[in-house]
Amino acid sequence: MKELIDKLYQTQALDKEELIFLIAGRNRETELYARELARQVRERTYGNRVFIRGLIEFTNYCKNDCYYCGIRRNNKKAARYRLTKEDILDCCRQGYELGFRTFVLQGGEDGYFTAERLTELIREIKNGYPDCALTLSVGEKKEEEYRAFREAGADRYLLRHETADPDHYRILHPEPLSLENRKHCLFLLKKLGFQTGAGFMVGSPGQTPETLAEDFLFLKKLDPEMVGIGPFISHGDTPFREQPDGTMEDTLFYLALLRLMLPRVLLPATTALGTIHPSGREKGILSGANVVMPNLSPLSVRKKYMLYDGKISTGDEAAEGVKNLKKRMEAIGCQIVTDRGDYNRE
Repeated sequence: MKELIDKLYQTQALDKEELIFLIAGRNRETELYARELARQVRERTYGNRVFIRGLIEFTNYCKNDCYYCGIRRNNKKAARYRLTKEDILDCCRQGYELGFRTFVLQGGEDGYFTAERLTELIREIKNGYPDCALTLSVGEKKEEEYRAFREAGADRYLLRHETADPDHYRILHPEPLSLENRKHCLFLLKKLGFQTGAGFMVGSPGQTPETLAEDFLFLKKLDPEMVGIGPFISHGDTPFREQPDGTMEDTLFYLALLRLMLPRVLLPATTALGTIHPSGREKGILSGANVVMPNLSPLSVRKKYMLYDGKISTGDEAAEGVKNLKKRMEAIGCQIVTDRGDYNRE
């Protein structure tokens, strides 16, 4: 097993059979070895810097009905909300004062937020904070919409592919959603010049070493600037309510493999990882991650953006949350930095 980790470290690539063998047959020694190598690669590329992104969850309306998601269209128990433009700009103002230089607008695929409304919002944020990066995470759109967002000033776009295996994709998503279109959108985003992010859930229903191997091969082909992975955590108002959650150990191992395969990638220690274990985000950083995403959303709506049960960061004021994160990162020898935290292309 160590030989495969060394090969990935040296060549940044494994074939499908090697990936399946590594994922299915790893042991604790292999995990720790991969995570230590990944930490070294992260430090060599980005030092001890951890980038913060200010997350603004601006709508929990969604036209889609993904089986795993707490804000799916058919969850009639979800308390729906939309932030106003003034609300969103106020989140940016507070975040800027706290040192954030990247804002992430994340929401369901909400028809109220048309391309025109989003484009206007992007321009206002970029005009008000020209030294900041703006990331969008608003799902599958048409090429002309993505182009409008880019021309208005959006810098980055997050669109997790969730799984690169078409049969597994159908287990997780109903029609008319398709893996083919998801991948098409990701390559479009790359073509239009976005710093592009993909990623998958760890331990989602139906996931196997074979489907995971496809995820790693797809990410190698896409060569994204960002990859977001986190454990699947069930939500009580979805069809997957009784499915077992993903594990921290799996997530940390796959974070390490991603850092070895894509040495320069921007790799978050996600909120889901922090939800599944009290020290999950710290362990993620020590396994190769280099991004954390504190919540800037108003306290009044945080518990309504509940993609999965038990989500953390629903009760702290933004300032309190950032102060706490800084202390936690310093305790593991890392430093929160307040620049844009762009992809290192050198």
